[in-house]
Amino acid sequence: MDRDELHRMIRVDQAGEFGATRIYEGQLAVMGDRGPHSAEIRHMADQEKVHRAKFDELMAERGVRPTALQPFWHIAGYALGAGTALLGPEAAMACTAAVEEEIDKHYSEQLDRLAETDSEPELAEMIEQFREEEREHRDAALGHGAEKAPAYPLLSGAIRLGCKIAIKVSERV
Repeated sequence: MDRDELHRMIRVDQAGEFGATRIYEGQLAVMGDRGPHSAEIRHMADQEKVHRAKFDELMAERGVRPTALQPFWHIAGYALGAGTALLGPEAAMACTAAVEEEIDKHYSEQLDRLAETDSEPELAEMIEQFREEEREHRDAALGHGAEKAPAYPLLSGAIRLGCKIAIKVSERV
């Protein structure tokens, strides 16, 4: 794997974890600590902060530039979190389920690429751990009624499409 590909991988993962922390911040700002599923959301947010810190550290160690869209993801992530929480606790969970479904796919593709190139075993181990935690978030969200959200197929589809676009754009910009 060449340096540019590795930098794109780290950049997009950091951007995704940054966006996830902002989504949860937006949800918790609306729901507060006593809202339905707030404890679960806080737990997921804490894990995302750890993921982000690890990618921040990798970026500093390897001289990876952040995405130029970080200010946009700062606002968009928070707005997505707050907006879905305003729709209700099930919509907040639908947001988590949709985002984590795309992150699971994204991390799985990265793990396949790392295995194919037989490079970066420590990064692969970290991504695998994070992928498992993201899967737990998705499963928890589904268990907390994500599929009961108003217009779930439409909401989930729109969020998943947004994630796919964000991943592709953040790799490059």
